[in-house]
Amino acid sequence: MTRAELPSFDLVVATVDREEELDRLLSSLAAQTHRAFRVVLVDQNGDDRLDRVVAAHPALEVVRLRAARGLSRARNAGLERVSADVVAFPDDDCVYPPDLLERVAARLAGDPALDGLTGRPIDKTGTSPPTWNDEPAMLTDDNLWNRVVSFAIFLRRATVTAVGTFDEALGLGSGTTWCSGEEVDYLVRAVRGGARIVYDPGLVVGHPAKPPAADGLGALGFRDGASIGYILRKHRYPPRVVVRMLVRPAGGTLVSLLRLRPDRARFHAATLRGRIRGLRAGRG
Repeated sequence: MTRAELPSFDLVVATVDREEELDRLLSSLAAQTHRAFRVVLVDQNGDDRLDRVVAAHPALEVVRLRAARGLSRARNAGLERVSADVVAFPDDDCVYPPDLLERVAARLAGDPALDGLTGRPIDKTGTSPPTWNDEPAMLTDDNLWNRVVSFAIFLRRATVTAVGTFDEALGLGSGTTWCSGEEVDYLVRAVRGGARIVYDPGLVVGHPAKPPAADGLGALGFRDGASIGYILRKHRYPPRVVVRMLVRPAGGTLVSLLRLRPDRARFHAATLRGRIRGLRAGRG
């Protein structure tokens, strides 16, 4: 298979308040062995701070847009400009390995029936969070919860067109209680619409680990829990799935208390409260 036969990419990057991190991402993109891609850079800053960063990477084709703050809003602005074969959503602080786009392109070119791929995050030590699954799998609306992260999603443009826009009530900067999980919601819609998307743990994207301070665990647990609850209710998940999603943090609370880990117990308890909050408020 020649490089000319491999699909092209539009990489939708929403960015705000970051320069050094964005510079590292763009450097990693400039080093890609597969060159058929554009960077659709959605700038949410109120000034021109990114001029210098973009100018430092003249080899990249960058389409610059402006958008109001909010991750899902920014990605939706970027989706209006995509035209490549495959669409991806790298975070402005992630790093692509040099052969990532070539590997994704080859996999999709070799299997025309495949609508997309997801990979997993790794930190600077090459380690993924323990909740991430090590086995490849075809995504379903029941198994995707620990197989999807936004910056390691690669979808054919036809699938993106079919799914549509991100839910702007989800994601950082949404102004709602459920300000995460927008990529999970997006892929639930994709797989329920018939998209064949494979999780491949061999596809990795570098992303800095940012463990919250102990006093911030509760807020993080509630936020992410509320987002999951919102998604469960929005997509009318069956009771068996809802119960499972409530039992897990309840069990985590109990186990943490037995292990004398009050910080982790607070996290799991906040996650449980958040999921209940989202379940009560998510729209159907």
